[in-house]
Amino acid sequence: MSIFFENAWAQDGGIGGDPIMSFIPLIIIFVVFYFLLIRPQSKKQKEHQEMITSLEVGNEVVTAGGILGKIREINDQYVQLQISDDTVIKVQRHTIGSLLPKGTIKKG
Repeated sequence: MSIFFENAWAQDGGIGGDPIMSFIPLIIIFVVFYFLLIRPQSKKQKEHQEMITSLEVGNEVVTAGGILGKIREINDQYVQLQISDDTVIKVQRHTIGSLLPKGTIKKG
């Protein structure tokens, strides 16, 4: 046989440790993931939901697709955006990406 097999047979088994100690690295990894990934994402989602519920007629917004418009009408699921003088589109309310300061569309 090979000397590698002899070395494998000659090794002793590891010392059995406390089983709770083996879970500590997993717990630490979960805590790090929570504070670096899960918590910031849930805060961002909560802020977006608050922004969606605070929409008012006349607000200037940007959709997730990058369309700039002024809100003309709001209902539970949809928002009508005026994107130019004669063009009004209807988008789902949750696709509103952000609010713009008043007068932003006129400046651009």
